[in-house]
This record gives sequence, structure tokens and C-alpha cells, in this order.
Amino acid sequence: MNKRQFLKGLILFFPAGGLTGVLASPVRGKETSGADKGTEASGAKTTQPQSTGAYDPERHNYGMGIEIDKCIGCSRCVEACKAENNVPQEPFFFRTWIERYVITKDREVTVESINVKSRGTRELAQDDREILRSFFVPKLCNQCAHPPCVQVCPVGATFSTKDGVVLVDANRCIGCRYCVQACPYAARYLHPETKTADKCTFCYHRVVKGLLPACVEVCPTQARVFGDLKSKASRLVRLMRMNKIHVLKPSLNTDPKVYYAQLDGEVR
Repeated sequence: MNKRQFLKGLILFFPAGGLTGVLASPVRGKETSGADKGTEASGAKTTQPQSTGAYDPERHNYGMGIEIDKCIGCSRCVEACKAENNVPQEPFFFRTWIERYVITKDREVTVESINVKSRGTRELAQDDREILRSFFVPKLCNQCAHPPCVQVCPVGATFSTKDGVVLVDANRCIGCRYCVQACPYAARYLHPETKTADKCTFCYHRVVKGLLPACVEVCPTQARVFGDLKSKASRLVRLMRMNKIHVLKPSLNTDPKVYYAQLDGEVR
């Protein structure tokens, strides 16, 4: 039997389209296999987010550095924080604020919050000629690694995330104020509308998207430095490596993660 007779026999034996179907069936079977479809479907749901770089909090540990010599007391950070996080506009509610320290030649220290009173006021009890040093100190929640506020919360509304940020679950908070009293940095307040505890969150909703906290983004002198303590390339890590770093109230062993460079010993 030659090649022509062989092909003719195949055409007569199989119905129209049958030969093509038989020859192509292994390929179609592989494409339409139920098991393969299940694998593809499950892969699209479970592996796709990981392959696109989903946020993993365990890979991060956030902190903030503040260079005192760079802060000019412009309060842009305070205004940006209020706008970004819907902080009440009343003068006594802040997630971050700025204090002005004035040290005279006789070592007398005067501290005032420049955000409570109106702008442009200048209240110095000392003669300017007697001032030895004057500087601004931004303050905020120190995002302690061992936070007293978490320990005293009776309902677990205040908690620490895996990436090192202390947050408040407003749905669970009962407004008991225990955390407000326990915070050694006076960084918490009871929101007048929600009646729940409120504080700085490092703008956590921005950080998990790869953005900077609002206060850091608007600082005109880059006095605030935000970064990941687990990353050697972080600006914060470089700041800590190249400067003498201080934290507030170190004797309390709260392990704060707001680090100050060029901080005067009079600051508490």
C-alpha cells in the first residue's frame, strides 16, 4: 500500500472532521482537563497576589527619626496630620505637635507648645540676650515596642501590629481612658466625636501602600525621617548610624521607635 492509498483509506474510515478531531484530541484534552482547570483557577486566586508583591507586615519594622537642628517650627506637619487623619480642629487635639524649648544662660528651661496658641505670638519671659539656646522638638506617639497602653487596655482595642505600629480598633474601644493615662508621652486623647481613643498611627493607611506619613511628606527641611528598621538601605537606618541618637524617657524601658538626633538633655 502506497502513501496515497493509505490516506484515502483513512478518509473513508473516519467521518468528516473525525481525523482532525482524533489527532487534535490529546491537545484539547490537556487544555480542558478538569484537574488542570481547577489548578489554574486556584492558582489565579491564591498565588497571583503573592506574585504581585502583596504587603507582608512581618518583613517590616517601622520607626521615625527627627533631626532637631532641622526643625524650624513651621507646623506644616501638624496641619498635614490633621487634614490627613481627620483630627479635630479644636486647639487641644493633636496626633503630632511641636514644642519650643528655650534655655537661658542660667540653665532655666521654658517649654511651650507652639500649636495651642495662635500663630505669630511670641511669649518669652527672658530677655533674648540671655537665651543660650532655642529649638523646636516635634512630638508624637513613640510607637513603643513595649507599649504601656496595650497592657492596660481591658478590651484589647489597642494593639501592636507585626510591623511595629501601635493602633486602636475604634470598634472595640469603650472610651475608658486607661490608655490615655498610661501613655508616658501624653500622645493620646479621647476623640470628642467618636468617644474613642485616638493617636498617631504613622499614617498606617499610607505606609502599607508604600507612601510616607503625611507629616514626613510635607516637612520642608526633611527634619522627619521615616523608614524601615529592617532595611539597611533605609534613610532612618542611615540616620541612626551617622548620628548620636536619643529617645524620650529611656528609663521607662518602653523601647520607643521615634529617634531624635541632636537632642538636648533638657528635653523630656
